[in-house]
Amino acid sequence: MKKLLAFVALVVGTWFVFHDADASWRGMPAAGDPTQTSIGLPPAFTHDGYTIKPLASYRIRAVVLSRSRYRNDASAGLAPVDLALGWGPMSVSGVINGLSISQSGRWYEYSWSGDPPLDPTAIAQHSANTHCLPANAEVRQQLLSVKRHELVSLQGYLVEINGPDGYRWRSSLTRDDTGGGACEVMWITSVSSQKI
Repeated sequence: MKKLLAFVALVVGTWFVFHDADASWRGMPAAGDPTQTSIGLPPAFTHDGYTIKPLASYRIRAVVLSRSRYRNDASAGLAPVDLALGWGPMSVSGVINGLSISQSGRWYEYSWSGDPPLDPTAIAQHSANTHCLPANAEVRQQLLSVKRHELVSLQGYLVEINGPDGYRWRSSLTRDDTGGGACEVMWITSVSSQKI
């Protein structure tokens, strides 16, 4: 009997740790749009054998819709984590709960059953997959500790990366694109996150 109770407790505990809980906050915690400017950018610099060219200063405050950790792909050394981020109407819990959201292979995908919880154009314009390149070890550790459904603030640069053997990774510079090349490639100098 004790073994059975221990097993049940283990199953229940695992469920609470890994259960894909719905968002439950009220209001729109990330009401503003990301801000971007191409004024006063620093020059290109090298990092671990790559040339990194800032294309725009970028700040975003958003809800983490999903996160994906990467260890083995070609870009894992540069970007150990991707964050799918939502702002404006895509930071409303009822909208998020009406979507099935996933990440894999550096892609962010969403779908819904029945009627969409938000106009599909608004979904695309208020969410994005962000490839997160930490500027230093402290930022890296902070990024790796960010969790789904937290409110995160990122500051840094949208960048183009060039490396050996023709390697090239360039950030999108607009929020209304979709498909290949639509992700933000962000060199992150500052990060903070909090539970909502």
